[in-house]
Amino acid sequence: MAVVLAVDVGGTKLAAGVVDSDARILSRARVPSPRGTDAEELYEALITCCAAALRGADTLPGDLDGVGVSCAGPMVWPAGLVSPLNMPAWRGFPLRERLVREFEVEPVRIHNDAVGTAVGEHWKGAGVGTGDLLGLTVSTGVGGGLILDGRLYHGTSGNAGHFGHIVVEPDGPPCACGGRGCVESIAAGPNNVKRALADGWRPGEGSEADGIALAASAAAGDPIALRNLQRAGRAVGIAIADCTHLLDLQMVAIDGGFSRSGPPFWDALREAFAIHARMEFAAACQIVPGTLGSDAPLLGAAAFILDADRYGWDVPTLTRP
Repeated sequence: MAVVLAVDVGGTKLAAGVVDSDARILSRARVPSPRGTDAEELYEALITCCAAALRGADTLPGDLDGVGVSCAGPMVWPAGLVSPLNMPAWRGFPLRERLVREFEVEPVRIHNDAVGTAVGEHWKGAGVGTGDLLGLTVSTGVGGGLILDGRLYHGTSGNAGHFGHIVVEPDGPPCACGGRGCVESIAAGPNNVKRALADGWRPGEGSEADGIALAASAAAGDPIALRNLQRAGRAVGIAIADCTHLLDLQMVAIDGGFSRSGPPFWDALREAFAIHARMEFAAACQIVPGTLGSDAPLLGAAAFILDADRYGWDVPTLTRP
């Protein structure tokens, strides 16, 4: 049975697991992401995490059939030069090349973490059996990945599915991309918290000002929290309607911490979708929560290797020293 090392690289945590061809996670490890600007410190933390996962499964690097990585972007794809916005230590970091040399194994495939989440949900989660799926992550940022005709769709540069930069409020708030009114500028958790604080919201005593506290306030009826979550849900719902008309999707599966903000977010999302998805084929699209949670990007990374016919891509072979 094939086994791979699956890796999830994010701004708050690094995760790794050994996954077999039945999608069983045989072992896993997780460490906090270093917050500094030292590229090698971050890389060594990742390798320490990977080594712990391998030990837990009693697996040697030579036993691996490949390494798959879901990594925060942007990146140069498929070369695997990564520059995660929330990880300033890596700018143009040659992660794929380093992992090939570290573990002496190929293929090593690296894609955006939101793409990994979409693939995970299609491979073993909410989207199993669907032909055309948009997988979304609504969390610290907003991203997506596309499965079309049963296969991962990359686009010209590997950036297909960049849902977070669909414009839904042309005169809306500025976005980190340089535009205005993007879904991410409205629906990402930290942006909601920042706006709510500016409007006068305060978390409950002893709580941090974060998305969890904002959702709790909304559930308790706080009008500022409710208004912000509803605006976020409406933005996502409008953008999903755009995507269903363009792509004739069967399903949209939504993951990410902020997507679990409860009825204020989801009710506004579904209402906006119903208003704007007026064509019968578009309105037929199912919108569901993802089922894999934090395992989605890890399983997606594994699928880059284990189900390469649907989710893989060609990568140049690196000459080893």
